[in-house]
Amino acid sequence: MAEPRLDSGMRMRPHAIHIEGRTLTSVTGVKDVASFNEEEVNLLTEAGALTIEGVNLHITKLNLDEGQVVLEGEVIALEYADEPEARGSVFSRLFK
Repeated sequence: MAEPRLDSGMRMRPHAIHIEGRTLTSVTGVKDVASFNEEEVNLLTEAGALTIEGVNLHITKLNLDEGQVVLEGEVIALEYADEPEARGSVFSRLFK
């Protein structure tokens, strides 16, 4: 069975979440960062919009080419939105 491909011919990044001790979180399959602060990080992933709520959250690694985000801080909740968020990322809105 052939692997799914993006329009550019690149392989799709699988979406996964790995949490170590509620203080180190790695997310793959990330398309964009919609917004972030110390209490909430909003990501657009291959599986839809994802909100991560917590305390003292900090993005320690961001590589959208590889679709990876690593967060440090205490994770309290993860929630997927019913509809993927359509607006652009913080960075794309800053540089319009």
